[in-house]
Amino acid sequence: MSTASPSRPAGLLLTPGAGADRDHHTLRAVADRLATPTPTSPGLPVRRVDFPYRLAGKRAPDRPPVAIAHLRAEAEDLAAELGVGTERILLGGRSYGGRMCSMAVADGLPAAGLVLLSYPLHPPGKPEKLRVDHFGQLDVPVLFVSGDRDPFGSPGELAAHTAAVPGPVSTVTLPGAHDVRNQDDAVAAAVADWVAAL
Repeated sequence: MSTASPSRPAGLLLTPGAGADRDHHTLRAVADRLATPTPTSPGLPVRRVDFPYRLAGKRAPDRPPVAIAHLRAEAEDLAAELGVGTERILLGGRSYGGRMCSMAVADGLPAAGLVLLSYPLHPPGKPEKLRVDHFGQLDVPVLFVSGDRDPFGSPGELAAHTAAVPGPVSTVTLPGAHDVRNQDDAVAAAVADWVAAL
């Protein structure tokens, strides 16, 4: 059984963007930072997972129903391993991975919150093709960490659309584009600070 406080997140399920895998350097940095014990925290277990298409050696990302079913199974497995329900598990990831996690929560998967790194509000150059229809169902704490020059959504666009999220929203903007290059430490620190404040 988990020794974490009943009101604290017990673990984090972390997923990659469409062009990467579970070993992406940013995901590793976040996982390492959260798993490291500190004077005020015993460390948070983090499981980095790939989506089915990556596990099958395919290039095209899974459609949402497939990705969401996979996330539900992985979250339930991690929760069972930690001796808690999925409502104690944080879900998140980079770009596509974070978007799929947010859609899973909107689809009814209980979670402690969402960690959305470089959330893709829309395809580059296509601001009319928004990926925010489900934001109104995100009734959990949500952290957005994005670059200030992200072509998938500017800080202004992000602020406008996250207003639809009923759960508490935190936003961290870092120098950089969609990949937020050379900012792994800052991304990891932003996630760790947010988790510590939950």
